[in-house]
Amino acid sequence: MEQVIELRVSESGQRLDRYVAQMVLDLSRSRAQKLIHEGLVKVNGGIAKPSYRVEVGDLVVVRIPPLEPLEVRPEPIPLDVAYEDEGIIVVNKPAGMVVHPAYGHRTGTLVNAILAHCPDLARVEGDLRPGIVHRLDKDTSGLIIVAKHDSARGHLQRQFKRREVRKVYVALVEGCLEPVRGVIEAPIGRDKKRRKRMAVVEGGREARTEYRVVEYFGGAQYKYSDDRADKGSRPYTLVEAEPKTGRTHQVRVHFASIGYPLAGDPVYGFRKQRLSGLPRQFLHAQTLGFRLPSSDEYIELTAELPDDLRVVLEELRRQGSARVSF
Repeated sequence: MEQVIELRVSESGQRLDRYVAQMVLDLSRSRAQKLIHEGLVKVNGGIAKPSYRVEVGDLVVVRIPPLEPLEVRPEPIPLDVAYEDEGIIVVNKPAGMVVHPAYGHRTGTLVNAILAHCPDLARVEGDLRPGIVHRLDKDTSGLIIVAKHDSARGHLQRQFKRREVRKVYVALVEGCLEPVRGVIEAPIGRDKKRRKRMAVVEGGREARTEYRVVEYFGGAQYKYSDDRADKGSRPYTLVEAEPKTGRTHQVRVHFASIGYPLAGDPVYGFRKQRLSGLPRQFLHAQTLGFRLPSSDEYIELTAELPDDLRVVLEELRRQGSARVSF
């Protein structure tokens, strides 16, 4: 079914192709350019070129024809399995892996790998997301649960809905985060200016994140330890974050909203500040606690930090750090 999207420009100067790609969910810039060339994007009722610079007040209408349906195929991709039984499989997902196929990511996803590992998973209800009950961002590593059959899927979905699943993330944030324990409670919704981003917005969905500081680095640790660190070095704080709700990009959005974005975050972070050796946002789903669908027994699993994040911390510690005791 064709999709028609109307956009009213609120900020001048951006190229039309970039503006459309930014504002329309799941639309790449190359596909936006293709739609413009095909005359499916109109500005104030007329045809425009991809290079057209949008102006405040412009009405941009995007017509998106239906695409060919995706087919999810098994792929023999190695998996780091943290736990598995007859009903579920818990995988330590590497950074860079997309959870399920979508336009632009048709292969190489966690679902493609799971289907090869568990062929019967294809019978679980759902087209592109068989067995998936929660997600991790592409560049977030760590633990994720996949259900092998409908009964297990329903059991897990009820736990997530009732907020009975414990999730703990390890994150490195920019700055000296205080206090050492805290709660970020702010509603999250779609960013009204940049539709591919989330933001703290009035009228958004309830969102709550609890955190505790684990370690201070650089200038941040100076007040918590001896004089080993350079007072002028950039401060960072290692935290454990426990989201009590499951909003899209919740941990990233919440810390950015209080002025402490995740180190290396290309969307919500400080664009001009990059931590040497950090190839992605510093976010890892370390702990996952839930009740097994097979027995209703509560278990808690932990995944160690991957090498790319561990190396960054080791380098920061060589420059000086201070751990926080509770």
